[in-house]
Amino acid sequence: MRDDDRPLIRTDIPHSARIWNYWMGGKDYYEIDQIAGDVAAGIYPDILATAVHSRKFLIRVVHHLAAEAGIRQFLDIGTGLPTGRNTHEVAQAVAPESKIVYVDNDPLVLAHARALAHGGPAGAITFADTDFHAPEQIIADARSTLDFNQPVGILLLGVLGHANTYDDALRVVHTVLDAVPSGSYLALWDGTTDSETYVMMCDRYAETGGVPYIPRDRAEIRAAFDGLELVEPGFVPIDEWRTESARVDAIRPLAAFGAVARKP
Repeated sequence: MRDDDRPLIRTDIPHSARIWNYWMGGKDYYEIDQIAGDVAAGIYPDILATAVHSRKFLIRVVHHLAAEAGIRQFLDIGTGLPTGRNTHEVAQAVAPESKIVYVDNDPLVLAHARALAHGGPAGAITFADTDFHAPEQIIADARSTLDFNQPVGILLLGVLGHANTYDDALRVVHTVLDAVPSGSYLALWDGTTDSETYVMMCDRYAETGGVPYIPRDRAEIRAAFDGLELVEPGFVPIDEWRTESARVDAIRPLAAFGAVARKP
């Protein structure tokens, strides 16, 4: 997309990436996002814990893939706004030669992305201005940085709920997985229908004009890992994946489940 064709940043409609930035203590949001975020948290207070633990999950996952699985290439699809430790920071702290491709098509995310597009002598950080509904284009764009003959760590963290249908969500996962070799990994989490108030929160958000997020049954999300080898502890709430201790404020599981799995 040419710069003059790029959609304008809408400040009158809330946007999920900016709302998550607000929930995680960032600064890259507008008043409409703060309002929507506060309304959502009033309906489902655990969304604040979900936001915090989603970033902690990313950090643990990327560190595991880089330090224990030996992954040196990462494809982060639907990356959102930079907040805290990002994929490239975690991966390149372990292995400076790591290469990361971030994928997003939100204009504000892309504006921040340009400032991060750098890398060490061996490593690289690049960005693809691509909608995650177009996985074939994502693969084509990523090939300029990543070697698809070598294992890739695919990250789809909290984004597939934005797919128009469940079949669309699985198509994205399968298309990207089909393009990477054996020894690659899929890391994925998404919101589930376990909590009625979480589902209500998502329904209310859809009424704002923002891109809807559709929670799905836990088994539907788990099915994205079919045919893959789950890494311990398997498919669990994100705050229980390889944590050293239980969440001290946990009264009930978060309505956010995920896992990491290896392509055999």
